[in-house]
Amino acid sequence: MDYNIILKIALVGILVSILNIILKQTGREELAFFTSLAGLLLVLFWLLPYITDLFTTIERLFGILN
Repeated sequence: MDYNIILKIALVGILVSILNIILKQTGREELAFFTSLAGLLLVLFWLLPYITDLFTTIERLFGILN
C-alpha cells in the first residue's frame, strides 16, 4: 500500500476538522455537516480501488471464483 494515500487521508481529515470548527462557531451547522460528508465521500472514492482489490484477494484465497 502506498504511503501517499495515508498522507492524503490525514490531510483531508485535518482540513475537514478545521472547517467544521470554523463553520460551527459561525452558526453554520448545515455547511459543517456537508463538509464532513464531502470529506468522507472523497476518502471513500480514493479507497475504492484498494477495497475492490481486497475483495478480489479474499475471493481468490477461499477459491470462490474457481
